[in-house]
Amino acid sequence: MSNVNLLVVDDEERFLSTTKILLEKRGFRTRTAPGGREALQALAEHFVDVVVLDVKMPGMDGVETLRRIKRDYPLVEVIMLTGHASVESAVEGLKLGAFDYVMKPCDVPELVDKINDAFTRKQAMEEKIRKARVDRIISHPMAVFDKRTDID
Repeated sequence: MSNVNLLVVDDEERFLSTTKILLEKRGFRTRTAPGGREALQALAEHFVDVVVLDVKMPGMDGVETLRRIKRDYPLVEVIMLTGHASVESAVEGLKLGAFDYVMKPCDVPELVDKINDAFTRKQAMEEKIRKARVDRIISHPMAVFDKRTDID
């Protein structure tokens, strides 16, 4: 059973519902959002490890949504979903901090592998932060009372 809390963001309802079912069958705890604003709301209300984010959406597109996710939730990993016509947007997403991108229609095993890899990277970053906190407290015991050490 997977420990990954996943958010899939796409404006195509059929894609969302099908993808959610396929990923839940593989053990992912999956939420969905039909657009960028709804994705940001979901991130504010629920713990999310990895976001699978469509590039082309009406309203707030995937690149702008990615910018806001990385600004507000820097440890959340984002995998961009893109069609052939928007590969440039996916590359822009990589420059903005996306973990990787997948072409639509996506191959589910490939998507699962990328989600697991993104989650592994997130866990590694969280472990580095925990280690840095412990090292700081060991070297400066009074740092335990310094609120600036809180990253949560």
